[in-house]
Amino acid sequence: MTLVLTRPDRPAGRGLKPHLSPVKRLALEHGIPVEQPTTLKTEHVQDLIRSVGADLMVVTAYGLILPPAVLAVPRLGAINIHASLLPKWRGAAPIQRALLAGDRETGVCIMQMEAGLDTGPVLLCKSISIRDEDTAGTLHNRLADLGVELLLKVLDDLERGTATPRGQPLQGVSYAGKIDKSEARIDWSRPALEIWRKVRAFNPSPGAVSNLRNESVKIWQGATAGTKGTPGTVLEATSEGIVVACGEGSFRILELQRAGGKKLKPGEFLAGHPLLVGECFRNCAACE
Repeated sequence: MTLVLTRPDRPAGRGLKPHLSPVKRLALEHGIPVEQPTTLKTEHVQDLIRSVGADLMVVTAYGLILPPAVLAVPRLGAINIHASLLPKWRGAAPIQRALLAGDRETGVCIMQMEAGLDTGPVLLCKSISIRDEDTAGTLHNRLADLGVELLLKVLDDLERGTATPRGQPLQGVSYAGKIDKSEARIDWSRPALEIWRKVRAFNPSPGAVSNLRNESVKIWQGATAGTKGTPGTVLEATSEGIVVACGEGSFRILELQRAGGKKLKPGEFLAGHPLLVGECFRNCAACE
């Protein structure tokens, strides 16, 4: 490896000190040069990329547009590790969109990059099942392991000249738009199944959020339940779970967090914040 490109350090923590990404830390530990341009469109940056003489560029979750001039630099082009079964869920947030949609499977595709958004020929693809207990975090980790496996196979194929790129089907195209924090707000008038998917899709970030007693509360784990009531109202509050009525069915909260607090199981939460049956979680028209 001759060069690592990663996004600029971002401020984090109370002191807002620059935070090194895991990619940068690992590269520095192994003595690999690191550059952090804010854009790849300048002649200076493109000359830098040309100067390393790389045969191949590997891209994953980079977040910057690679212009055609950059894609054309390496002898073997650029390949991308994409966490979906292309052409489904092209774009920025394929893992979250798959969970929100209730997909039963996903996977990883290693594709050749071109000017279009995740439109290039696929070199290798493999699917996995999405488990009921999967969150965006656990699914990301499983797909990352799969991505490493497929990438190593593709690198071998490219070195041997046996790689066989295949064009993506014209049918089944969908787009995984970037996640907006506003999407994480729970609307209790929606079906419990939809809320369950949202909680999983936004764990670990940004966290599905509601409002209780004029305070923001993030909900990290839960399960659907069959009881009914006015959407947003508490139907049950025990150590076994806080059951909240939804537009269809109800949702049993199994882990939640007040603003500035720790993640708590229902029993721990109720010990310090008792809830009464009939109290209302907000972010729902029926509760406003």
